[in-house]
Amino acid sequence: MTPPASAPDALPVTHFDLTALPGAARYKLLTATVTPRPIAWVSTLGEGGHVNLAPYSFFGLMGSDPPVVAFAPSDRADGTPKDTALNIGAGGEFTVNLVSEALAVTMNATATDFPHGQGEPDALGIPLAPGVKVAVPRVAAAPAALECREVQTVLIGRTRIILGEALGLTLRADAVQDADRHHVDTGALDLIGRMGGRGTYARTRDTFVIDRISFEEWQKWQ
Repeated sequence: MTPPASAPDALPVTHFDLTALPGAARYKLLTATVTPRPIAWVSTLGEGGHVNLAPYSFFGLMGSDPPVVAFAPSDRADGTPKDTALNIGAGGEFTVNLVSEALAVTMNATATDFPHGQGEPDALGIPLAPGVKVAVPRVAAAPAALECREVQTVLIGRTRIILGEALGLTLRADAVQDADRHHVDTGALDLIGRMGGRGTYARTRDTFVIDRISFEEWQKWQ
């Protein structure tokens, strides 16, 4: 086993006071720095049963017992909540579809600011499949989908964070290596993430492995 490397020396830095910057500047700095960000392609049910579908990259998995996801849907330009937040507030259920490279262009199209009440799957011809644990459908071609129920919505200033418990996980069959042992071929999902601001994405196939070491193993190298 290769001995653990020592940390590199400190480098020159530039500090930004986020409390003193306008929102646009904070957004540019943070989205260029915190990368790659997974994409929550969130489907919800609106009034009359139409399906809303929109992507969010302020998103992450927050735990596993119970499994909790968090994402932050921004408001419209006039300050009113977007359809995703309105629908979850009314029904409490949502599905997080994860995005493969094959779905990138379609996902990007759903970021279009469609009028309130017009469902993106209908407008763009995106096939859906029924949910198992929730009434909200998933994107049929998504390699993975988490069916969720809202636990809490937190408002911090103009940031709205929706916390949801994941009740079910649907995976594309070819990515499941051993269902009984819960082994998943992550590379087969071919997921993408957001890099920087608008329009830049990263693939997830270029990976490397670093084994964890025990304290006893670390002591051997001292």
